[in-house]
Amino acid sequence: MSDYYDVLGVSRDAPAEDIKRAYRKLARKLHPDVTSDPDAGEKFKEVSQAYETLSNPDKRANYDRGGGQGGGAGAGFGQGFGFSDIMDAFFGQGGQGGGRGPASRTQRGQDALIRVDIDLAEAAFGGERSIQVDTAVLCPTCKGSCCQPGTSPATCDICHGQGQVQRVVRSLLGQVMTTQPCPSCHGFGTVLPSPCLECSGEGRVRARRPLTIRIPAGVDTGTRIQLASQGEVGTGGGPPGDLYVEIHERPHPVFTRNGDDLHCTLEVPMTAAALGASIPLETLDGTEDVDVRPGAQAGETVTLRDKGAEHLRATGRGDLVVTLDVATPRDLDEEQEELLRRLAELRGEVKPAGKLSPAHQGVFSKLRGRFRDR
Repeated sequence: MSDYYDVLGVSRDAPAEDIKRAYRKLARKLHPDVTSDPDAGEKFKEVSQAYETLSNPDKRANYDRGGGQGGGAGAGFGQGFGFSDIMDAFFGQGGQGGGRGPASRTQRGQDALIRVDIDLAEAAFGGERSIQVDTAVLCPTCKGSCCQPGTSPATCDICHGQGQVQRVVRSLLGQVMTTQPCPSCHGFGTVLPSPCLECSGEGRVRARRPLTIRIPAGVDTGTRIQLASQGEVGTGGGPPGDLYVEIHERPHPVFTRNGDDLHCTLEVPMTAAALGASIPLETLDGTEDVDVRPGAQAGETVTLRDKGAEHLRATGRGDLVVTLDVATPRDLDEEQEELLRRLAELRGEVKPAGKLSPAHQGVFSKLRGRFRDR
């Protein structure tokens, strides 16, 4: 056990100012950031330990009485509450184990997001889809060890596996000793003498891999499907994150979608609209008959229940709403034209008088009507 007074190079009756002056001189000389001496780290730690004890009157008195390093409770360097602990508490490194010790090379991977285009039928009824995912996967050469096969990480010579080094900085409180990640090993406590050539020491590589996903029934554009542990593999062979699949529904040539309801427009011949008819319509479920009532007008709707998309988080389905579009015949032959003229005569519509609905009357027409009624 080294004598603290000898470590600092001061006499046993040296005043506090001489002890502080000796410590600052040795700290600047032995700090790992400014010297290449391989033993500088241990010497710096010993000097800091001696200063922590001798700069505290109670600890120094106990040490002089033969109480051992650090004083009464046997509290040595790192066990008492020094300036470094104060800095840790102020700058977020305090607490049980917070910011202490080497960091792990093994980290959880990030989540990934991809977009998948699907058809309306897939969105309405669900299904399976095979896709290609471009993400980070476990390195096939080092299996996540980050080293060339047959080699392993080595303890850092600068921080001796601690992952941190101490340095003296000037602050409002004077010169304060702080702890920072080791610049040699970047806080890991180990270095890679022979990093894996395939992954450059990361333990993972990027690759394209096939993946089969299940699409739930009732999804819509913007719906995200979470696939646990199918995202990016972490550094050092860490566990993968999650994969999120964002659904994008392609436009359908016939049907549009509003929630779980489907909409379409059905062209109906004038005669079918006048007389009524049952017109076949090809839906997502197959051919369905649309019943057109006699005298149906353009713009009327016919609803086919439970012929829409399935509900995503409930049982049942939406509806299929069919809007009628009455088609006026063109290019009539003589016989057809004659029949229509005969129909017009029977209905008194040879010279039809246009009739505006009340909602479409102009302002002057409404005024004339009011004066006429008086």
